[in-house]
Amino acid sequence: MHLEEKKLSGETIFDGKIIHVVRDKVLLENGKEADREVVIHSGGVAVVPINNKAEVLLVKQYRYPHGRVMLEIPAGKLEPGEKHYDCGKRELLEETGCTCKRYTYMGEVIPTPAYVSEVIHMYLATELEYKEQDLDENEFLDVVKIPLEKAYRMVLDGEIADSKTQIGIMKAYCSIMRVGV
Repeated sequence: MHLEEKKLSGETIFDGKIIHVVRDKVLLENGKEADREVVIHSGGVAVVPINNKAEVLLVKQYRYPHGRVMLEIPAGKLEPGEKHYDCGKRELLEETGCTCKRYTYMGEVIPTPAYVSEVIHMYLATELEYKEQDLDENEFLDVVKIPLEKAYRMVLDGEIADSKTQIGIMKAYCSIMRVGV
């Protein structure tokens, strides 16, 4: 049981539309008990869309918890039973109005492992085809195109604060610099 914790009991603290919060009692490897509060989230997908001019399509969106507009890669929450592959393609079309001919899995990111169960799957979308944006009813965002090299610099200079966007841009930049668009 080294580096593991065994759940002994649990209770739901909050059951919301997007998140659920539980408090579990766990048994530690030293035989002691501890409480763990966990935010349960269905997970999501983030997509780094790059057009044939090596520009990243980012969205500017107001984020209420932080009280500001943030620059992010398109992303969204997995719906029950939805495959992350399909979710990413759906979000890409909804938020940017694009589909893609090449869609490459770049792995998963666990943004807050200490107390949130969320896993974000990341994709690189290239060979984009422009269609029509299809935002959710209460979703408001602007799409901006930024050269990949500049977006990479913005991450390094702290101009992009969102973690999934930082990781997605860095992974895409390294991938493209190695194999080309």
